Amino acid sequence: MKIERIEDFHCDAGWRNFSFLKVSTDDGLVGWSEYTEGDGSRGLTSVIHGMADGLIGMDPRPVQAISSLLYIRHQQAAAGVNQRAMAAIENALLDIKGKALGVPVYELFGGPIRTRLPVYWSHCGTYRVRNHRDVGTPQALTYDDIAALGAQVKARGFKGLKTNILDFDGEKLVGFGPGAGRTPGWPELNVDRRTLRAVRDTLAAFRAGAGPEMDLYLDVNYHFKTEGLLKVAKAVEPYDLTWLEFDTWDPQALALVRSRAPCPVASSESVSGRRAYRPFLDAYASDVVIIDVLWNGFLESMKVASMAESYEVNVAPHNYYGHLATAISAHFCAVTPNFRVLEVDVDSARWRDELFLNSPVIEHGDLLLPTGPGWGVEVNEEAVRAHPPR
Repeated sequence: MKIERIEDFHCDAGWRNFSFLKVSTDDGLVGWSEYTEGDGSRGLTSVIHGMADGLIGMDPRPVQAISSLLYIRHQQAAAGVNQRAMAAIENALLDIKGKALGVPVYELFGGPIRTRLPVYWSHCGTYRVRNHRDVGTPQALTYDDIAALGAQVKARGFKGLKTNILDFDGEKLVGFGPGAGRTPGWPELNVDRRTLRAVRDTLAAFRAGAGPEMDLYLDVNYHFKTEGLLKVAKAVEPYDLTWLEFDTWDPQALALVRSRAPCPVASSESVSGRRAYRPFLDAYASDVVIIDVLWNGFLESMKVASMAESYEVNVAPHNYYGHLATAISAHFCAVTPNFRVLEVDVDSARWRDELFLNSPVIEHGDLLLPTGPGWGVEVNEEAVRAHPPR
């Protein structure tokens, strides 16, 4: 078996694009992975091809050997988009490996520890404030709408939801994103009284609608420096969060906020590779380490998770993409002993399901582990072509 062809596919996914890598072999097997050119990864497709062209003609099945080769070739700049490119290639090769053996990828790693994976509804309310036309839902205009959404999440059997800061501008709710350059506040990233009020109002609305038993998470991303994070941590205390999630590149700053927060802290979704995770673990900086399996690659993600377990820390995937990404993350959750909970986007572009031949199933707040060979989810090339990227 030899790698014969490597192709990339892109499609409109509403307010963003979905990207897929297809690796074809000379005996007809195809491996798929999902990746993104968002979040600082513009140009990633070119990097992938720059790496993968040298793999044409190679046997795709010794996945660790190929991943190690790619790392050695790029170790002078091994992080960032290079790591994300290696991850996309590695994940597609694992799909081929599973299909060649006729087993799900998780069977290559000792079989599943669990077949039902607890999930939380991510970006709950966020997309209905900013992107409701693409989602196909009414726009969330007020905190009463947010409370009603919380009740809907509960009625649909979800046990947890994660939201972002939703600000009221005097007429309607608006998104909040200074750490991404979308709203005022960049680059100083200070917090003011209005923002703290928005934190409290958002959480109060969800808690009122979803009830006291719902796991409630708040993600404030890169929106504040340490001073602001400490103020946000104080503001969330009345709402019994399952975790407060935020990002910082300083392990000591993260550990400081964790030491003063009234709830568990989760972080590190943007970190790539064991070497970069180690300072955060050495600082005991968070209660839950977040790992993006699309950005790290499946093999590296498992190694990061194993390292975290030696610090008595659980891990959770960063997963806000399409159904193939969810399946890849689900395989990781299935074989990781120190797994915490799986992130999924329930709201997405109206046509997301069309882009895949099959989709993971969520039942009573749990995702059912796919059982097909490889990742168990296939991309619908015809549908992807029918929705060209914006």
